[in-house]
This record gives sequence, C-alpha cells and structure tokens, in this order.
Amino acid sequence: MNDIDFNLCIIKPNASVYSETFIQNHIDNLPGNVSLLYGGAFPVYEQDGRYLIKSKLDLLIYLFQKKILKKTNIKVRNKALVHYLKSNKIDVVLAEYGMVGASVCNACEQANVPLIIHFHGADAHHSPTINKFKFSYKNAFRYASAVICVSKFMYQALLKLGASPEKLFLNPYGVNLNKFEISHPENNSPILFFAGRFVAKKAPQIIIKAFSIVKKEMQDAKLIMAGDGPLLAESKLLAQSLNLENDIEFPGVYTHEKVAEKLKFARAFVQHSVTASDGDSEGTPNSILEASACGLPVISTKHAGINEAVLNEKTGLLSDEYDIDTFAKNMLRVLKDPTLASELGKNGALHIKENYDLSSQILSLSQIIKNAVSK
Repeated sequence: MNDIDFNLCIIKPNASVYSETFIQNHIDNLPGNVSLLYGGAFPVYEQDGRYLIKSKLDLLIYLFQKKILKKTNIKVRNKALVHYLKSNKIDVVLAEYGMVGASVCNACEQANVPLIIHFHGADAHHSPTINKFKFSYKNAFRYASAVICVSKFMYQALLKLGASPEKLFLNPYGVNLNKFEISHPENNSPILFFAGRFVAKKAPQIIIKAFSIVKKEMQDAKLIMAGDGPLLAESKLLAQSLNLENDIEFPGVYTHEKVAEKLKFARAFVQHSVTASDGDSEGTPNSILEASACGLPVISTKHAGINEAVLNEKTGLLSDEYDIDTFAKNMLRVLKDPTLASELGKNGALHIKENYDLSSQILSLSQIIKNAVSK
C-alpha cells in the first residue's frame, strides 16, 4: 500500500493545544490523505471550522439534546459523522484519546470504517473519565481494529479496562531529533527548567517546595516554570509565601520552539509527576522526552511511563511520588556536580535516540493504520 492511496481521518478533542505536540506529530507525519475533525469527545467541527452537522434543524436538535436533555448518544450527531465518513470515502479513523474513540465508535461501525483508538494518559487513568466511559470503552474495544498505548503502565491499565491483548499495541511517543540541539548542561548556569500544564498530576507545588530546600544550599539557583493551568495562581502564591518570587520565573506558555531554545541553557529539567487524587496519571510526558533528547538530565518521579523514559541514575534521577526531600536532593546533586549532569545528559540523549525517535514511532503507527485498512 502506498502512503497516499488511503484516506485517514484524525478525530481529536481540541482545535489546538500547546501541550499536545504528540497529536500534531501524527497530523504532520502520518501517511495517507489526512483530514481532521474536532470539538470534544464527539467531533462538532470539520478542520475548516464548519459544523459537522449541516442541517440547521438537526443542529438545533443536537444542541437541545446535548445542552438541555444532557444526552450522550445523539442520533443526528451520529448521522452527521456517518455521512462525513462515507461522503469523504474515509478508509480509517484515528481517534486521539479513549473517550473520543468510545464516542465515535457507533458511527464508525455504521459507516463500516475501521477505528484505531490512541490513548494518551488521563483517558486511561482518570477515575471520573473511566466511570463515565467504561461501558462505552468495552464497546469500542470490541469494534476497534487496534488500541494504542504509550507505556507499559498504561498497557496494564487498558487490559484491566477490557482491551484485548491481540488488539493492544505499545507505541511510545517519539521526538523529532532534528528539532533539538544537544545541550551541554555542565557549562550552563544552575537553572532548573519545567515546562507543562499546572495541573495536579504534575504537582507544581512540590517542585516549588523542593526548590525552597535547594535555595538554602545554593543561593544562585534559579527555577523557570513555563506553562499555564488551574494551579498556576496557587503556585505563584506559594512561591511568594516562601520568599522565592525573585528566584522562580513564571513566563507563561512557551511555544514549542521557545521551549527548545530554553532547554539549551538549563542545568536540568524537572517534573514531579504524581497520581492525582482522582486517579489522573501521565502517559509518557513529551516534555521529558524532549529534554532528554537535548542532553539534559531529568529530575522526576517513578511514575507511569517516566520509569521507561528516564533510567534512574543513568539518564536522570527519580524519586518516589510526593517525596519532596529526595526530589530536592536530586536537584542539588546535578546543580552541584556539573560532571554528573553531563554524564546523565549524554546517556539520556542516546537513550532517546535509540528508543524514542519520532520516525520509528510514526513508522510503527503507520503500519498499524495500513493493516487496519487492508483488513
């Protein structure tokens, strides 16, 4: 099968989210004639922003049933997606996130279009999401041609949710190595860098509390925390209460290019990922893969796919979740020992090149898609 002789429809929940580089990688690099739908667990819009539901009457019916009656299985919506898949001669659907796959499964089955479901993190671990979609997941697992996970930890979670091992594929995220320059952390200032969403599973407050311990031993240490999210305001207040407002920078959301630039000037990348109280967990954080690809040591936790992406004491330093003291000690180790930072960083870059190269990840996912089409 040639790379352009099939029509691939990627369905994603969001129009554009800065933290979802893994989805953009699929859009930019997967083979086939790619079209996009988006707008929640069930798509509302085509890629040009037009409504998927064309009839004004059907659109009103949809809005009434969704907003007023709070229905989840809406016939006019399914009908619109079936029509889109058939009229555009879609050969295969890639649903980004489990809840999207669960929501569009019936329409794909009605249109007789193969469905591949790509799980990413919260969709496999977040308790409220799982409780809401667990029955729909079982139906989706039944129909789907393939189910993709990004870590061994997630693989086991999806098995427990009912995914068939014959359909379940482990395909970690990849990094476009051409976009990142190798850093030399041993020559950089004692700057710790974090980039991501300020949400519970990334525990930004723990990073700040650990950094306050670091500052007692290293007065020249700095921390940059780039990103946005519901815990940003709380994190800023915590920094102020610890008298760290001049030592921690909160620059907001950086573009992907800006993150790559900042990674070149840091001593280490820090991210204290945890299992949140609602069960929410990481998949394999792309930010950690990219930092390691740049040759930076990663200071993180023994959490989900991080255990595979970061080799403790070889490419980075890992602590238990919520262990502030050890996390702070690991920060200090790389800040005080440039040679250690250099060694961990070099090993990390090699580990990413050998195991998380984007071209290999795209090749594996492409083959799964082509197999679904050919069957």
